[in-house]
Amino acid sequence: MSNIKGKVVVITGASSGIGEATARLLAQNGANVVIGARRTERLATLAAAIRSEGGSVEYQTLDVTNQKQVQTFIDLAHNIFGRVDVILNNAGVMPLSPLEALMIDEWNRMIDVNIRGVLYGIAAGLPLMKKQGFGQFINIASIGAYTVSPTAAVYCATKFAVRAITEGLRQEVGSDIRVTLVSPGVTESELAESISDEKGREEMKEFRRISISSNAIARAIMYAIEQPAEVDVSEIIVRPTASLH
Repeated sequence: MSNIKGKVVVITGASSGIGEATARLLAQNGANVVIGARRTERLATLAAAIRSEGGSVEYQTLDVTNQKQVQTFIDLAHNIFGRVDVILNNAGVMPLSPLEALMIDEWNRMIDVNIRGVLYGIAAGLPLMKKQGFGQFINIASIGAYTVSPTAAVYCATKFAVRAITEGLRQEVGSDIRVTLVSPGVTESELAESISDEKGREEMKEFRRISISSNAIARAIMYAIEQPAEVDVSEIIVRPTASLH
């Protein structure tokens, strides 16, 4: 019997891709999902779809680079449901480019969303979880958290950072709070649409010839959540079977 039912799961970057798929799957299995992203109209459409299937969902516009907005988002979930069981730090961007292209604004954007966004989620949720005596952080990294490829140096650096932050958090929080790192391989998503550099865009098209659906990652996330409280699934890598990466 799954223990997903009734859990309050907060999801950032929920307007598409892994975040959207996870919100749908968890709601179908009885979770109360609270979804946030910058694209409010997409959140509204997703929330309507979840409710039409009998699921429980709340949503709020969210920019994870804004610490106050992240805190308000977590507070919303707590105020409505009285608890927060899981925070899924999923929001991410991937505007790949060679370092020599000097896409400094894009570097900063990746650092702000991919690293600071995760840290802000931890900062907003950790005191609450400590107080309530339970909880789980699930941070989305990438296979780029383990290896570096051309045009992806800064992106991989942000995901290496997420991996390090996640492991450090796991070691620090003690026995009451679970911490999970999920590292997707090549997954169908809109991340590649943010690539402005022509070389990076062409390399990503080739890289993405073999990919898996976002539902595959959503199922891995649900697996980590539904384990008994004494079981912490610390790290999951999910990649296409046929992929060399």
